[in-house]
Amino acid sequence: MKQEEFLAKLDRQALTEAIRRAERACSGEVRIHVQPKATGGELRWVAERTFERLGMTKTAGRTGVLLFIASEEQRFVILGDKGINDLVPPNFWDEIAAKLHDRFVAGEFSGGIVEAVDAVGEKLREFFPLGPNDRDELSDELSIGSHTDSP
Repeated sequence: MKQEEFLAKLDRQALTEAIRRAERACSGEVRIHVQPKATGGELRWVAERTFERLGMTKTAGRTGVLLFIASEEQRFVILGDKGINDLVPPNFWDEIAAKLHDRFVAGEFSGGIVEAVDAVGEKLREFFPLGPNDRDELSDELSIGSHTDSP
């Protein structure tokens, strides 16, 4: 599926609202990035470079979480920064990814992404509840890359 088709199937408002809902009660930061392919390397490696490029390693508490989607490859990876990775159970990201995979196979892209963001938000609230000085550090809008994006 071409990136334009994938993006047309997404309810961007629902995705943004899911991120805002997830961040409303915690000090974590969630981003969703969509680009056509993992150009320039393996999926995880490209996602890690994108994580850095989006400024996610610079959040207070290192609590950023990225859902990186290579839309034309129908592949994705969920990355958490050090602060959250040190606390979640070992298979936490895999469990979310398995559910997201099932929703993608069913063509339920927005619903699957919202469900994944909600699960991330619950875990962030558990470990990083909203503090008195917390602020929204990163954009809640969908991040969109192109064929020319490279790490």
